[in-house]
Amino acid sequence: MPINILVTEDESIVRKDIERCLGNLGYNVVASADNGEDAINMAMKHKPDLALMDIMIKGDMNGIAAAEEIKRNMDIPVVFLTAYADESTLNEAKMAEPHGYILKPFKDVDIQTAIEMALHKHGKEQEVRQETEFLRSLAEHKEDTNIIFVKNRSRLIRVKNDDLLFVEALKDYVVVHTTTESYTIHSTMKDVETKLSGSDFMRVHRSYIINIEAIESIKYSMITIRGMEKEIPVGGSYKDALAQRINLL
Repeated sequence: MPINILVTEDESIVRKDIERCLGNLGYNVVASADNGEDAINMAMKHKPDLALMDIMIKGDMNGIAAAEEIKRNMDIPVVFLTAYADESTLNEAKMAEPHGYILKPFKDVDIQTAIEMALHKHGKEQEVRQETEFLRSLAEHKEDTNIIFVKNRSRLIRVKNDDLLFVEALKDYVVVHTTTESYTIHSTMKDVETKLSGSDFMRVHRSYIINIEAIESIKYSMITIRGMEKEIPVGGSYKDALAQRINLL
């Protein structure tokens, strides 16, 4: 899937040259503008992956102001284009915190390098924001005993206790079965049992921990879990404890 680029440049010859360059590099020019107001409108309409923005453009709004608006309201990375390299311009541009800076005249490789670096930087920034939000969510729910987090590859999945049906030992791994997904984690049944203690979960077999609330039926020491075809055996040493946990008429 091609990367969509918004180009803002008020010199038509330069703009067409940039569009040609981007096309040759495999990028898709989703829209072009020659002033800041149009650039903002085009960004809102097309939601490009990145904006190439000339600093000195016609109109009441320069490229720096337009870039700040696009970044703040749409979280779109911006790379500045300019023929001006004086200190005051550079300092003003830095305040907008662009994801890149290209001086005119430039080569195709300069644009490609700046775009790829900007997209990489923006991706990392998004990861940091997501991680921060996740940690904030963890802090908010750290006292919530009705929620656990299951590590799945590089992610931590938030699971409500009501949605966790049973846990199954599988050699050196443990499989956590929920109402929607099954997650294989590198852990031990003992560790899982400790973390789930004091809730509606209990060990019924050396290889199984079940959610008591998820029991559909029990027949001949075999437990049927709601919504699951799999039957779970009850180990001999766990039968008495299970009998005490369920309300038997």
